[in-house]
Amino acid sequence: MPDFAFEKRCDGIVCGVDEAGRGPLAGPVVAAAVILDRRRIPRLLRECLDDSKKLNAEEREDYAAILRRSAVAIGIGAASVGEIDRINILRATLTAMCRAVAALGIAPAIALVDGNVPPPLSCLVETVIGGDGLSLSIAAASVIAKVTRDRLMRRLALRYGGYGWDHNAGYATEEHRAAILALGCTPHHRRSFAPVQFALDLVRPQDSLHHVGTENTEVRVSREAHLRLPP
Repeated sequence: MPDFAFEKRCDGIVCGVDEAGRGPLAGPVVAAAVILDRRRIPRLLRECLDDSKKLNAEEREDYAAILRRSAVAIGIGAASVGEIDRINILRATLTAMCRAVAALGIAPAIALVDGNVPPPLSCLVETVIGGDGLSLSIAAASVIAKVTRDRLMRRLALRYGGYGWDHNAGYATEEHRAAILALGCTPHHRRSFAPVQFALDLVRPQDSLHHVGTENTEVRVSREAHLRLPP
């Protein structure tokens, strides 16, 4: 279970940073940054908060509501599908993380970031592999990011029926893949992802199971405005 061991080693204000939605075929990637008060965190969060992937939907919603009442600050950022397709999913994720930290309204001294690639923040950054299962601050960011993105995908599902986004959140389930082939792509599908490209006849069939990565490709930096997210 996550605890405050990483936070206690840090000087100054600490925020946890995590993302949701790197892998789906549709929708934005969303990041959250959370600053917790170690002395005043509710007991339920201290004892039960965990990596969002280990929690069910009801638990995530409950903990997100408690976090919104008890956290010192929460920032949410996103990178749109257009940005993902232009600058690749890794760089888009780092962009979303930077936006989330900027949205805190408080300048942290250090950011504990889930993963092994540091976003270009103005504060100190410590990456923590598997951090959402080790640090309570990162676990909090994991839950906020996941809840925020799932709500957004449920709203999009009302406008784009048939893809199952209300329950698959845009991930590459068999249902979603079949819907892309049957219904075509929406403006919210990631055209740089191979299953979507295949549906658009942009890649060969033998390539359709592989994500077409561009992490080593020189690309221009997007200046696209922040995506508006639901409350």
